[in-house]
Amino acid sequence: MPASPGSPQRRPRPSSGRPRPPVRRKKPRWAMRAVTTLSVVVLAAAGIGHAVVSSLDADIARVDPFKDMKNRPRAGHGMNVLLVGTDSREKISEAERRKYRLGGAPCHCTDTMMIVHISEDRERASVVSLPRDSYAVTPPHTDRTTGHRHGGHVIKLNAAYAEGGPNLTVRTVEHMTHVKIDHYLEIDFTSFMKTVDVLGGVEICATRPLKDSYTGLNLAAGKHELSGGEALQYVRSRHADGSSDLGRMQRQQRFMAALIAQSTSSGVLLNPMKFRDITRAVLGSVRADKEFGTGELLDLGRAMRNFSPSSSEFTTVPIGRMGFAVKGIGSTLKWDAAKSGRLFRALREDEPLAVRKGGGGGSKGGAPARVEVAPQEIRVQVENGTRTAGLGRKVDRELAGAGFRTTRVPVNARGRGASRTVVAYDPRWDRSARSLAAALPGSSLRVVRGQGAVMRVTVGADYRGVRKVRVGEFGVTTGDEVGCR
Repeated sequence: MPASPGSPQRRPRPSSGRPRPPVRRKKPRWAMRAVTTLSVVVLAAAGIGHAVVSSLDADIARVDPFKDMKNRPRAGHGMNVLLVGTDSREKISEAERRKYRLGGAPCHCTDTMMIVHISEDRERASVVSLPRDSYAVTPPHTDRTTGHRHGGHVIKLNAAYAEGGPNLTVRTVEHMTHVKIDHYLEIDFTSFMKTVDVLGGVEICATRPLKDSYTGLNLAAGKHELSGGEALQYVRSRHADGSSDLGRMQRQQRFMAALIAQSTSSGVLLNPMKFRDITRAVLGSVRADKEFGTGELLDLGRAMRNFSPSSSEFTTVPIGRMGFAVKGIGSTLKWDAAKSGRLFRALREDEPLAVRKGGGGGSKGGAPARVEVAPQEIRVQVENGTRTAGLGRKVDRELAGAGFRTTRVPVNARGRGASRTVVAYDPRWDRSARSLAAALPGSSLRVVRGQGAVMRVTVGADYRGVRKVRVGEFGVTTGDEVGCR
């Protein structure tokens, strides 16, 4: 068991010399709609009866993205799902097209692409967004439109689907990441909208006003309950701020976290009929590989029964060069070769992307401690547990100086004889608690269920100062940190 309370217990891998069979993986599909597909994983976590889920198998359109694939990456531990969002809108009504600005001809390419890695112990989901404009080199293939045979050539990543469909998409992603894809799933606008509506809407939080004339998005800062069409506007918008696709991917990650929270906190998982309705909304408009079926859905669902927003981590492949111009293609995003290599190696080895450090340890001086949650994302209430006058104000000031969001109103604890500094936290925010504890050398962690998102620091006589911290190199955020708090 890890040293810090609230941390998930990692199951040891078998030591048998016999090769273990590959874990069967299932795939959700992300972007405007991949968010929707991950909901299938979350909803299946209810462990609802086989009869309810098996009746849905016929709703899934099948593709063979792995046909004739050779020289594939070696399988690692865990499950890798390629989530692909296309811009298909054939089933959208004219009224909805006008209302949600869905006009125009589809490009028959991928709108969003992500790798979702489900850990072997089924206690963590790592979601890596692959920008649509990524500089990519395809393997040799036959163009599915012209029939011409191509050698490997440079394209934008989202164009692989237009040239070679799911097969070339998977091959290109494997070629670029060296991560073996176990399942493939693509979903469309219709599935996304229906799923959100059947859920009764999803709550998101806008930290600033968001307005995009292209999609019709117009949200004031604050909390919003989005319907299916409104949610589609939210995850599609590229012009709501100056960050284009990168900002859109961050909003998609926030929406995915909110969707997971909505699914796990409501009664959906315990209601077989609701589960059936939502799963039908998703599966009725998706295409999946032939091995993604009832068994995979149920097995994964049972394993992920305790899945929650804090179990998920989100990042985007590290970009080394923005606006890399390619003749005949335009502006692309070039990945940082070294950092992306380390990121995908972590997926292959089934390692968490966020820094998993225990609380305490270290000293005030020296290099900043690496943590998984940025101080700016962590809210803190300081309590003085000693009889030293003014110590609470001093600690509040020093934590704020290190970037933590303190209340700026420290109080005295009920007991004034604390010998050790303690970080009390709700287990849903265990990653934030570990990050805060890393800034307080020697502190201990205490779980307080129902406390909420605000960490409570009771300062003890052992307090020696605040150590600076910084987020790990992949810029990972977790589901409990990007959702509404």
